[in-house]
Amino acid sequence: MAALICGSLAYDTITNFPGRFAQQILPDQVHILNVSFLVPTLRREFGGCAGNIAYTLSQLGGEPVVLATLGADGREYLQRLQSWNATTDHVRVIEDSYTAQAIIITDADNNQITAFHPGAMQQAHVSPVPARDDLRIAIVAPDGREAMVQHASQLAAAGVPFVFDPGQGLPMFDGAELSNFLSMATWVAVNDYEARMLCDRVGRSLSELSRSALRGIVVTLGADGCDIWRDGDRIHVPGVAAEAIVDPTGCGDAFRAGLLYGLEREWPLDRCAALGNRLGAAKIACRGGQNHAVPHRPVTE
Repeated sequence: MAALICGSLAYDTITNFPGRFAQQILPDQVHILNVSFLVPTLRREFGGCAGNIAYTLSQLGGEPVVLATLGADGREYLQRLQSWNATTDHVRVIEDSYTAQAIIITDADNNQITAFHPGAMQQAHVSPVPARDDLRIAIVAPDGREAMVQHASQLAAAGVPFVFDPGQGLPMFDGAELSNFLSMATWVAVNDYEARMLCDRVGRSLSELSRSALRGIVVTLGADGCDIWRDGDRIHVPGVAAEAIVDPTGCGDAFRAGLLYGLEREWPLDRCAALGNRLGAAKIACRGGQNHAVPHRPVTE
């Protein structure tokens, strides 16, 4: 059975700053901020939330169906998706746009500053959720604003359970809009910073939100693992030690692939999260969001 992945496809230009942002940015001078970071290394990777999730899910043996947009420069990316046997029937090429581009600077503490050009992603709403009988689960990951709204509504109307993963797109929505997403979603996946922003905007705590119709809220905590909220209770799932800390780009997407893989197979949520933690640890030891190997394919029973 298939998992629909709604989200961005992007090229990532990734650089590393050997110092610390905190030593270069003066808190009392941010109103006249003008800083430059010398970045000795630079590389270009395939990225975007949908692409990263599809990559790891494919490595796990899942069946990713990608709903996204590429620009005129995206033919190579389309071929890459197809090489994993991901379904690309619903990837639209916007000829008069560039593929979305992320320019990422990572410092010595793995803090990141990102500039993002949405490009073709701004047209992602022109492609609706496909009418397929084999969709068992979906995820609404960061994408164009209208695409996220429409795809969530379409999935809810079709009765397809989905994970709401607002990510860096969360600031685009106010409290009422986020509450509407939560009313349609089956699960929510956020990091700890996003969780605080989500609660602030909707005016409800994680405990309160988890007492709603949601089947669970997953809050990732980096190396510390993640917390799971259900029916007002919190369960902590410990992190997995990484062999090396190389590049945090795409770790959250690797985690979400594990989440989708397990949820599609009706695993308990804590088991899904444990797989996600393993995948995040494997990813951080490799550069880019689509170069890591899955340690071994999980059993499916």
